[in-house]
Amino acid sequence: METVNLHGIVEGAGDEGLVLLHPIGLDNSFWGALPSMLGRGRRILRLDLRGFGGSPIGAGAAPIEAYAADVHQAIRRYGLEKPAVLGLSFGGMIAQTLALDFPGSVSKLIACGCPGGIPVEARDALRERGVAAERGGMDSVVPTTIERWFTPDFVDNPVVERVRERLRTDSVRAWSEGWQAISNFNALPRLGGIDVPTLVVAGEHDLAAPPAAMATIAKAVPGARFVILAGAPHMMQLETSGLFIETIGDFLAARSVGAT
Repeated sequence: METVNLHGIVEGAGDEGLVLLHPIGLDNSFWGALPSMLGRGRRILRLDLRGFGGSPIGAGAAPIEAYAADVHQAIRRYGLEKPAVLGLSFGGMIAQTLALDFPGSVSKLIACGCPGGIPVEARDALRERGVAAERGGMDSVVPTTIERWFTPDFVDNPVVERVRERLRTDSVRAWSEGWQAISNFNALPRLGGIDVPTLVVAGEHDLAAPPAAMATIAKAVPGARFVILAGAPHMMQLETSGLFIETIGDFLAARSVGAT
């Protein structure tokens, strides 16, 4: 399987590590205050997924497994020893796949705002999000993406304008290939094999990955903890950053995690 060398930024110091995997269309800079708040006592690696930010795109369309292999390679290259892995949206799907395909490289799994698999009946609609950009350019998909990602009361926040600009300047090919990979994602049948402490985080007002979809992951992973963030939309790390950071920090600090 072809892998690409992912661009990343390492900050913080300590024996523990945390890898951050961003949503489709964004890059490693869209984590708000989380890296600075949680980088005390641990090394944090913020990665750009293939085709986004400073990372190159592969030779052709690739499945989720290739994105996970990229991350595994980056963890080794940046010298992290079995870090916790946090993924949001597309990043959460990749994090699940990483924990399944490379179990020795993950100490804790944090899956946020993502399903455990895409139903067959939804696959065409998700592929269409990529094809729409091929037809009309990235500008054509920005408005609907923002509607799915944020609540109406937050869309005038300056951080949302940063998101809009990032989306407008994305590679159409990277965006489309990402949605193609998402459309074929289905980790659910294998999630029972995950044996590391797992936190599943849903946003109360997440239109893209509703709490009911997130609960399916929590039920499938043995001993997983399930949290619904009050008032949070899909981009919970930006709109409800304080609550998000507190939730992640509490999980990372816990010696053991039980189901809730």
